[in-house]
Amino acid sequence: MSRLSIPIDALTSRLNLAGRFDGLQSQSLSGRFANLRPITEFFDVKRISKPANFGEVQSRVNYNLSYFSSNYAGVFAMLIIYSLITNLTLLFVILLLVGGMYGIGKLQGNDLQIGSWRATTSQLYTTLLVVCIPLGFWASPFSTVLWLIGASGVTILGHAAFMDKPIESAFSEEAV
Repeated sequence: MSRLSIPIDALTSRLNLAGRFDGLQSQSLSGRFANLRPITEFFDVKRISKPANFGEVQSRVNYNLSYFSSNYAGVFAMLIIYSLITNLTLLFVILLLVGGMYGIGKLQGNDLQIGSWRATTSQLYTTLLVVCIPLGFWASPFSTVLWLIGASGVTILGHAAFMDKPIESAFSEEAV
């Protein structure tokens, strides 16, 4: 029986996923948020309209994803913060893991000695792992990530699809 082979490049080349994220690697975080669009422009209700067809949806999404990319990154960051605030167990596990690794790293390879009790860094990392993995599964990170994907997809793609392009962009398209 032959295996089914799906060329991933054929699927992703139509969406231009490789080219869409090239600009993210070349910019610093402060430079990324330096070109935030004004909130009045981002929430301009006069430009919200129903697209006529799917071609117009694609055109709007392509334009708005590049034009409002920093604003969308801010929306995504706010959704991450919201998801961590509403899932305090996951926030606790993340802070425990980061704090534990930071504390073990501060030992600089030396053993932890409290009174006559001694623990090596390997034992400390193992203990941290044994505690954080069950707590991590109990905190349901998969459902949080799936919620984050869904909420950001609906919010960002919904905004990008219904926000009409500015009039200036229509004239620049005709000139090309």
